[in-house]
Amino acid sequence: MRFGRTFEEFEVGAVYKHWPGKTVTEYDDHLFCLLTMNHHPLHLDAHYAGTTTDFGRNVVVGNYVYSLLLGMSVPDVSGKAIANLEVESLRHVAPTFHGDTLYGETAVLAKTPSRSRDDRGVVQVETCGYTQDGTVVCVFRRKVMVPTARYVEERGGGQPGRPEPRKEN
Repeated sequence: MRFGRTFEEFEVGAVYKHWPGKTVTEYDDHLFCLLTMNHHPLHLDAHYAGTTTDFGRNVVVGNYVYSLLLGMSVPDVSGKAIANLEVESLRHVAPTFHGDTLYGETAVLAKTPSRSRDDRGVVQVETCGYTQDGTVVCVFRRKVMVPTARYVEERGGGQPGRPEPRKEN
């Protein structure tokens, strides 16, 4: 099973459809809000959201939506990353609600070999997140430094540091 890509494996214009999706529960949203100390009632108080907002119900906190989509992209994009360099843009296009299922896909926009080290390069990607009915909810662009195949082989191959099971006597 693939976990990330080397610099050579990225092709400008390629689109990676991340699988599986994730249905966002009220528990997921509330736990993320509590862990990050975001206590805005739009996310936590159903009465407030239902009576005083345009949405009429709780909205999933945007940083959770972004975090889910970023996590979904790791096996396809940054699983071998040396560094996540930059989030160039982040747009929340539409709200996500409890019970929505998020899906994501990432397009490769550009790739540039490193000018200082020949064993890595920078890949620019755009990830699009959408719900079960195709509504786009979040779009972000980022740059990731990824290794070349040579870098990976010099450090132990596709699963560096993985131990072997001990043999029983």
